Amino acid sequence: MSLEDGDVMDLVIRSRRAVLPGGEGPAAVAVRDGRIAGLHAYDAPLAAAEQVDLGGVALLPGLVDTHVHVNEPGRTHWEGFASATRAAAAGGVTTIVDMPLNSLPPTVNVDALAEKRRAAAGQCLVDVGFWGGAIPGNLKDLRPLHEAGVRGFKCFLSPSGVEEFPPLTPGELRAAMVEIASFDGLLVVHAEDPALLGDPAGPGYREFLDSRPGESERRAVERVAALAGETGVRAHILHVSSALCLQPLARAREEGVRITAETCPHYLTLMAEEIPQGATQFKCCPPIRSSANRDELWRGLADGVLSCVVSDHSPSTPDLKVPDFAAAWGGISSLQLGLTAVWTEASRRGHTLEEIVRWMAGNPAALAGLHGKGVIAVGADADLVAFDADAAHTVDVSSLHHKNPVTPYHGRTLTGVVRTTWLRGRVVNPAVGPAAEGPPGNLL
Repeated sequence: MSLEDGDVMDLVIRSRRAVLPGGEGPAAVAVRDGRIAGLHAYDAPLAAAEQVDLGGVALLPGLVDTHVHVNEPGRTHWEGFASATRAAAAGGVTTIVDMPLNSLPPTVNVDALAEKRRAAAGQCLVDVGFWGGAIPGNLKDLRPLHEAGVRGFKCFLSPSGVEEFPPLTPGELRAAMVEIASFDGLLVVHAEDPALLGDPAGPGYREFLDSRPGESERRAVERVAALAGETGVRAHILHVSSALCLQPLARAREEGVRITAETCPHYLTLMAEEIPQGATQFKCCPPIRSSANRDELWRGLADGVLSCVVSDHSPSTPDLKVPDFAAAWGGISSLQLGLTAVWTEASRRGHTLEEIVRWMAGNPAALAGLHGKGVIAVGADADLVAFDADAAHTVDVSSLHHKNPVTPYHGRTLTGVVRTTWLRGRVVNPAVGPAAEGPPGNLL
């Protein structure tokens, strides 16, 4: 896009490593009224109220994290919209989609969605969308929730960990799929077969891992894929931890089933062999598995069987992370660290920033129907990240913006540092402090 003589932009950001849809290279990104107005040569003479030259620091689109448990209202002491969106902005994430459980009430009807939106209003440093929930007894609420703007519907096939969000039986799952398919909605599934889950035989990580075998994920994925094929619903498998899921996912897609899947930073960067005794900050469901399994997940990403990498940020207060894997809360806090954690391992394996952007920005935005997000393109929102891909930092849990200081990444040295984050052309780095006009995040 060329600008007319005398046309003055609000902001021009130049980088020799801009990650655009056509690849990585030098560019100048012109911003006006919160949107990207033009893409130009790095040294193009452009007039703007503000000019930023990043030099060799990469310019990425803002990441889109479609798997975040904010927990407000009801469990705001675990996390909340203010703290979660600060952490997101600090980590280069400019859009999050909030999961429907762990808040009270859960987002399973229109009234609960309205309460969630009231809780979020005026607090958000980044943009926020919402998932609805599919639980026993709320079939009639799914279409109204869809019409009210949720991005899709989360369900469990096994117990969720909170009694107010019970799992669907096989019959209820099929009925939900039929209903959601009728308005071409999206069902996102926590896929573990409860028949294969057990109680850990002891307090250690090995006993916990044995109680949630990879076969439980594979069997659940096969069930979802078969029902999705029958009903025609769009289905998405959440937080794949077991490489046993890759073959049935690939086969279903080859057969024309509308099914996609994600994995998470902790499954790509951590491994069971290194989890210390009692270190329940590593506990999540499904669990972190072996190094060999991790290698297979990376291959699944490279092959496109897994399309998204999102955090599954599932925080809790420190007292719930007791040093007993059988009793501790299962969830990992990593919203602020996902980009650097994944880039650390991805770069070691020869992957590129262009792939990172596809997995952590473009594909999650497409999954949730967030048009104008996750891409540096004319007309898109000017959600941008200055990412120093070669810098290193050591994680100090006390410096994170998550509400509670619990993360398995504490003390790890990671590659890549987020220098600046812009939301619609406005700097939203928490270190800058709140602007006089208040947090700029929209409720999508």
